[in-house]
Amino acid sequence: MRLVICSLIFLLNISSLHAAPKMLEPVKIETLAGWAKDDHTKALQTFQRSCQEILTTAHGFKRAAAFGGELSDWTILCQSALAATNGKQFFEANFAAYKVNDPKRPQGLYTGYYEPEAEGSLVKTSEYPVPVYNKPADLKALDEQGQQQTGLAYGRIVNGKAEAYATRKEIEQGALEGKGLAICYLKSWVDAFFIHIQGSGRVKLPDGKIIRLAYAAKTGQPYTGIGHVLLEKGIGSTDTMSMEFLRGWMSDHPSEARELMWKNKSYIFFRQIDVPSNDLGALGAQQVNLTPLRSLAVDRSIWMFGTPIWIDTTTPPEAGSKPFQHLMVAQDTGTAIKGHVRGDVYWGWGEDAAFNAGHMKSAGSMVVLLPKLVAARLKL
Repeated sequence: MRLVICSLIFLLNISSLHAAPKMLEPVKIETLAGWAKDDHTKALQTFQRSCQEILTTAHGFKRAAAFGGELSDWTILCQSALAATNGKQFFEANFAAYKVNDPKRPQGLYTGYYEPEAEGSLVKTSEYPVPVYNKPADLKALDEQGQQQTGLAYGRIVNGKAEAYATRKEIEQGALEGKGLAICYLKSWVDAFFIHIQGSGRVKLPDGKIIRLAYAAKTGQPYTGIGHVLLEKGIGSTDTMSMEFLRGWMSDHPSEARELMWKNKSYIFFRQIDVPSNDLGALGAQQVNLTPLRSLAVDRSIWMFGTPIWIDTTTPPEAGSKPFQHLMVAQDTGTAIKGHVRGDVYWGWGEDAAFNAGHMKSAGSMVVLLPKLVAARLKL
């Protein structure tokens, strides 16, 4: 108690000397550590993909973002971006840079995700029993009254009344079986679960053909991180908990793994997509193909899709804790991605991507690049 009181007195004494930093603090782009060494061409190409979407469907602007501005603030800039060839000059000339200060998480947090690969079949067999489902027709976004009745954003209407949709356990035990919703079938429930967590996947069929899966919808049931469930049981630690740890534990405890997965009631539905090349990444929430190590999932309520974001963090300790200083583009989001200095790095696909994404849990800083018209509109 004495220590707490002394600490409070100390904070009160210095409060008049040091004002809390602004949420967005202006900085000069060219002075960022690592900026000169980055591959600005790759960053520009990634931003151009976002611009093509902004100039056509502008999916992201259907919802407001705290620092998103208006669509009109982006259109002229994006037209210019599509004609640009020098990435470094383009970003320095057209954006205002701001260091992001988050009092709730001063150190920031960067995790990673990837596009899982799994073996599957177009028909259900004893070897391939696990369905991957399309979105059911009766899954709806609930209106305000429905949300009040259920406490959920999504559900279904039964006899004129809003109800929660089926849980993961109910679906995996057959609630949707026989409704013609299966896209394909996988060998492993664990593989299916991690495709759900990542929101995309590659399924290799017996004939070698690859099916690409993209997120379509979610049930609206609450999301529970199963890593936290294990931690509450005294299994693992905050330092060791990762996707790789979870996979290992599930492999070692197959009889308990299903019950653990069912703790997460949320269930994801997919759609099969055609991708021009298997060298392109999964579709992100902005509906553009993601670029490994350039696409970032962010808190959608804060940052608009297409926003360039400079991150300064490190690779996982298992990968050498090397500096990771890159200009990323906000092209995706996720249920667990909440906060101003919070990002999920898209690592791509394959074993290396799975390893790095599975272990990444790094502190770091963030500098957001806002179009100058957006900065002016927000009076920054």
